[in-house]
Amino acid sequence: MPRIRGASIEEHHEMVWADLSEAMRHLLIERDYDSINMGHIAARAGLARNTLYNYARDKSALVLLLTQRAGRPAVERVAAIAARSADPAAERMREIIEAVLEAFTDPVLQLMFRPGSGPPFAEAPKGPDSPFHAIVVEVENVVRAGVARGEFRDVGDVRLAVELLSGVMRAGAERIGREPAAFAATVRAAREIVLASLTRRPGQVRTGSTVVIT
Repeated sequence: MPRIRGASIEEHHEMVWADLSEAMRHLLIERDYDSINMGHIAARAGLARNTLYNYARDKSALVLLLTQRAGRPAVERVAAIAARSADPAAERMREIIEAVLEAFTDPVLQLMFRPGSGPPFAEAPKGPDSPFHAIVVEVENVVRAGVARGEFRDVGDVRLAVELLSGVMRAGAERIGREPAAFAATVRAAREIVLASLTRRPGQVRTGSTVVIT
């Protein structure tokens, strides 16, 4: 029976997942994603290959689980920012944009956008079980609050607006993956684009669900 690390089985599994994440980060620096196999990952994480299959059936499933786990801190951070209901919506949105893009400086999360990475990301859950679904929900709540308080213009279908703006965030995340030194400039540009899309322009007056130009 394999030696158990930590004080419990749960703690042991958490330690193994941490090792697997670090193994993948190091391997991505050394070689192309497509050339990495389960044997490479197991060896770098200090596991027997047959033990690794207890955690995932293949590389695609393993990477999907790793990206979900890597995204959890970002979900918690975004939820905490969104919960500050007394703060202006624009201020919270600026912080959320930076938090999300900072999360994508992690090479493991960058795998979501890696060209030729194969089907696992197409299979990623898009419903309530997805950590990134939780981020979208929090952003929708901030936008709705901003509209209700007159900070943001009435965008109509909030869910659609957030889905469209998520394309800006994806482009920013991909840019950071290609050019890590562009992080600050990318955050600045993403903030400008997103907030320009949401903020009411001078002279706009909201009457019910209609915005009138005066």
